[in-house]
Formats: sequence, C-alpha cells, structure tokens
Amino acid sequence: MAASGGEAGGGASASGGGLKRRRRRRRLRIAGIAVVVLAGAAAGVGWAVYAKLSGNITADEAAAAELARYEKERPASQARGAQNVLLIGSDSRSGNGNSRYGHDSGTERSDTTILLHLAAGRDSATAVSLPRDLMVNVPGCHRPDGSLTKPAFAQFNSAFAAGGSACTIRTAEKLTSIRIDHHVVVDFEGFKEMVDALDGVEVCLREPVDDKDAELKLPAGRVTLDGEQALGYVRARKSLGDGSDTDRMNRQQRFLGALVNKVQSNGVLLNPVKLYPVLDAATSSLTTDPKLASLRGLYDLVRGLRSIPTERVQFLTVPRESYAGDANRDQLVQPDAGKLFARLRTDEPVTITAARRDPAGGTGNSGEARTPESPAPTFSGNTADEDICG
Repeated sequence: MAASGGEAGGGASASGGGLKRRRRRRRLRIAGIAVVVLAGAAAGVGWAVYAKLSGNITADEAAAAELARYEKERPASQARGAQNVLLIGSDSRSGNGNSRYGHDSGTERSDTTILLHLAAGRDSATAVSLPRDLMVNVPGCHRPDGSLTKPAFAQFNSAFAAGGSACTIRTAEKLTSIRIDHHVVVDFEGFKEMVDALDGVEVCLREPVDDKDAELKLPAGRVTLDGEQALGYVRARKSLGDGSDTDRMNRQQRFLGALVNKVQSNGVLLNPVKLYPVLDAATSSLTTDPKLASLRGLYDLVRGLRSIPTERVQFLTVPRESYAGDANRDQLVQPDAGKLFARLRTDEPVTITAARRDPAGGTGNSGEARTPESPAPTFSGNTADEDICG
C-alpha cells in the first residue's frame, strides 16, 4: 500500500431478543456503505463479517500526523455539510501481484488523482481528475525517514513520491484552496480484485485494441472487462485514444461511471452473496484517513449517496492545456480552473456538457464550454448515466 500506518477499525453487534433482534438484522442487511469510488453498499451479516471487512482497511496514521503539523496553513471548509475526498491511485509495484506492472524503484507516484466533491444535500457528486503531469507548487514535505524536501515547482504526482498522501493533499489544497476532508489510496491489485468481484464491467470500444505493453487485446463494440483487462484499459496510453494523459483520464472517468452503474444495480446491492466479495476486495485495497478506516466511518460519509441519481454523478478533468515550458507537461487554463474550484469550494452546482468521444471510448479535453446564454460556467465532462456506446 502507498501510505503507512495500520489500525483496524471496529464495529458494533446488535443485541436484544426475538422480534427486535430479527428487525435489527433486517436493518443491517439493507444498510448501505460506500467502499468504491463514488458508490457502494454493505450488507451487515454479523459481527464476524463486519469486523473482517472493517479490519481490511489500513488507517493512514502517518498522513494524519503530518497534516496536523501543518494545520494552520490548510484552507478552512467553506460549505457546511459538503465533503471533499481525494482519491489517489498508487502506482506502487510493491504490493501483492503488483510487480508485473514494472520495477519497484523504492518510490511511487500517484498514477491517478481525483478530487471528489459531495454536495451538502447529497444530491450530486462531482469527480474532478487532476492530471499527474500538471505543473504545480509542491510544498516542502517530510519523507518517511523524517528528512524534509524543499518546496519545488514540479509535476503534481511528484508530491506523492516526495511525501506520500499528506504531501499530495497539501499540494491539492494549495492548488485549489479547497479543504480536503478525507483521502483514500487504492493500489493496482485491489482495483483488479474489485472488478472481478463484480463479474466485470462493461465498456464500449469503437475500434479493436491490441496493446502488448498493457497486455490488452479487445474487439470493437460492447466488451465486459475482467479485472486484469480493466486495469490495462484505464492505464493504457499508446494504443487507446491520442496517447495523452488527459485522454486516459477521460477514459478512466467513463469507466468509473460504468462501475457506479454496476455497483448500484440491484443485483449487487441487494444480494449479500454478490456484495460480500466486492466489499472484501474493495476494503482490502484501501488506505484511508483514520476517520474513514472502518465500515462505520465509510458509512457515515456516504450514507446519502444511494439517493443520488446517476445523471448527477459527474466526471470531468480540471481545465488544462500544454505547459508553456514543456509541451509534455500541463498547466491550468485560467480563469476556467479558478471558476471550477470556486464552485466546488462554496458548494455551488457544477454544470457539465457532454465531452467529445474518441474512437477508443474516451472523451476529449475538458474545459469550460463557451455558452454565453448559460447563467453559470459549463464544463466539458460526462455523467454516470450515459450510454457507454452513445
């Protein structure tokens, strides 16, 4: 896992007798709890299962201590009840089964970073991808050995290599002025196991794919990806789309939309036999801040998410363009990015318009759509309810 520290979360068992006990068990069976990006639910099937799943999650105590050290410089929350969660996909090769994806050099970077904003009324969720190649101001951060790095103007994903999740959070907060309330780190192996536990996730390819580096060979059309294929699909660059990281992020967003649809389907949420392996795989891959490091912690965060319609689960990439100093790096497009951050910071609605699709099923570059008649800025993106072949 990417972050250090480990503390098993706890749970509580129902007590009482007769009808009261049966009612409590019934309530537990239908209690939802999110454990995947944006959505999920847990069926409480007893103390042993609860404790097992809760204990799967790794508490990122080191990050909590580091963030407390810099509390005075962190932005304050501006919208009561809203929550901002930083989702970090680690490119570590050190975990079980991860070595096949490359040499473990002893460092790791955030392969994918998404800022997830949950509206105060829990009537919408907005996921904003932050490009790993975005040039940003990375603060001085403590390494695991206690040494301190120097502040630098560097790629966004270098923050994770410099100081883990705490450094990534501080960098994101300095970039957006948005308070990060929680964070979740997921590794390669956990992602694959979760997709397999769902019996795959369907995507749509307008052209066949044959990528030896990603170990990915797929036909055109609707395809159900298993865990191994899904990982190759969301990480591939050379054979899908235009080869850019932005295109890859948009493909990841569409995959997450399909994943949300799969998890929210009745066949998963209301079937404990199907749901348990999903929960087991998902929680085993997670490192979170201590407040989320239990089933109860996750439930408290997202208990209202089940009522969010899929058309209100939105995905977009922060408005960006090629960095003036290096065409292989990115920089924010202003004032578009500032407008987006301001709306998330104050919990104002974010409106998106359908992004351009590429032949591999991805989308074009995100940014503010120039619609003068619109009373609020409109950004390019997609929603979880879109037809994958639309």
